[in-house]
Amino acid sequence: MTDKDLRKHSKIMVDGVEQAPSRAMLRAVGFEDADFAKPQIGICSTWSMVTPCNMHINKLADDVKKGTDPAGGKGIIYNVLTISDGISMGTEGMKYSLVSREVIADSVETVSGCMGHDAIIAIGGCDKNMPGLMMGMARLNRPSIFIYGGTIQPGPKHTNIISVFEAVGGHAAGNVSDIELKQIEDTAIPGPGSCGGMYTANTMASAIEAMGMSLPNSSAQDAISAEKENDCISAGEAIMHLLEHDIKPSDIMTRAAFENAIKVTIALGGSTNAVLHLLAMAHTIGVPLELDDFNEIGKSIPMLADLKPSGKYLMSELIKIGGIQPLMKMMLDAGMLDGSCMTVTGKTLAENLANVAPYPEGQDIIRPLDKPIKKDSHLRILRGNLAPTGAVAKITGKEGLSFTGNARVFDSEEECLKGILNGTVVKDDVLVIRYEGPKGAPGMREMLSPTSAIMGKGMGEEVALITDGRFSGGSHGFVVGHVTPEAIEGGPIAIVQTGDRISIDAEANTVNLELSDEEIQARLAKWQKPPPRYSRGVLAKFAASVASASEGAVTDKYL
Repeated sequence: MTDKDLRKHSKIMVDGVEQAPSRAMLRAVGFEDADFAKPQIGICSTWSMVTPCNMHINKLADDVKKGTDPAGGKGIIYNVLTISDGISMGTEGMKYSLVSREVIADSVETVSGCMGHDAIIAIGGCDKNMPGLMMGMARLNRPSIFIYGGTIQPGPKHTNIISVFEAVGGHAAGNVSDIELKQIEDTAIPGPGSCGGMYTANTMASAIEAMGMSLPNSSAQDAISAEKENDCISAGEAIMHLLEHDIKPSDIMTRAAFENAIKVTIALGGSTNAVLHLLAMAHTIGVPLELDDFNEIGKSIPMLADLKPSGKYLMSELIKIGGIQPLMKMMLDAGMLDGSCMTVTGKTLAENLANVAPYPEGQDIIRPLDKPIKKDSHLRILRGNLAPTGAVAKITGKEGLSFTGNARVFDSEEECLKGILNGTVVKDDVLVIRYEGPKGAPGMREMLSPTSAIMGKGMGEEVALITDGRFSGGSHGFVVGHVTPEAIEGGPIAIVQTGDRISIDAEANTVNLELSDEEIQARLAKWQKPPPRYSRGVLAKFAASVASASEGAVTDKYL
């Protein structure tokens, strides 16, 4: 511990006679005389009993404090909210999901900004609280570390939350009995931790680690494990090094670090939500990053991980063979990653990876570079007359690389799910779900219920789905989301009619409505904007301020 005063912010709150009232209040929460001379570390916990992803994080926050306080800091635990995508999926409640990312970022900025914390350690365990925490720390730009809450254990027979969603579709098709559905429901989620495949939580944890904002292996640890406890304690110790050397998020979250994160996300076959969140995080820290950068970066990066939802394995199995560190070492040695990037260890990425051992012989979770699942990125940015300012597809190649079919149009997720389950949807349909964008829903719901129902009914290779909403990391099949401009903004998706022909090409990166420009313009001229669905509250505020999905759907883009 240095003799240097590391209290750049907290000393304003606690030094001097005039701050006696502040000290008096802090004494009530456990401060003693010596604590006022220590740098204050905000320990941001997303603990909540509303979801298994975060139900254990109160214990992890206590573990962080075991690291900060002996190392010379004063850890102060506070909470921000979290919500559950999995529980709210397919309901009106899911409209609050993406909104929560912005509320969480606002909360971190508000609490640690108000209280004068000198550094921040934030612990996230579910899809939106992770980028939300990162954005909050980036806004304040004080020494910061992110900790992943860890992944869940699988249920019996390799089941997880996606197994339950897909069983609903199987039940509708008559392939899953009432008893089988109940058994999967009862056992698929055995305890704490984030959803077990390379869904959005594990994708974002991996991207954040690759970016350098969490300690090595933080993304690849079981939620309940000695490794995760040690990760938390080590973060408490590491934050003091960052404080001493004044290493801030802006020193770590550089353009090269974002490119590293994107490349690792591609290699892992990660979620389309990573596009949305990385754009938002880049905007927050002031790094130029655009939608088309994902295509350019993805040209030379293969998809290597055989992980669910499109693959075979779960995150818990990747953990057992070493997590993502050996993958990153392999990519670094091949010249795919920038090893000069600074990380929260105070060392460069290359220094962190120097002594990482390769994966064990015989494992087939991560393919070698010369035998990829797909030679280039599965994340495709598509453009065309149906998405003039871009759309995001997740195409692993297992679904095929192109699809042409007849539009079947739905103005909400619920209408589409009903059409799938009752047999309205048939082979060669391109399902169009609109008015589900950031402004139109509002909130840009994830279409996990429809995509899972399609897979459960065995139609994964028979239909495609296009939406101005987005997809869960658990979605798979021939799916295109984030269509912009969205329907509520008068984008071409608003004037598609059932029976129109739609063509999608994931090699040419195009998505087109097979109509003449004249017909499209004639329909747009007749289109009338529907009234907003909410006129009060957080959803109305979000709709009024949110930027396009192609810009990360942030709420401070145009301030």
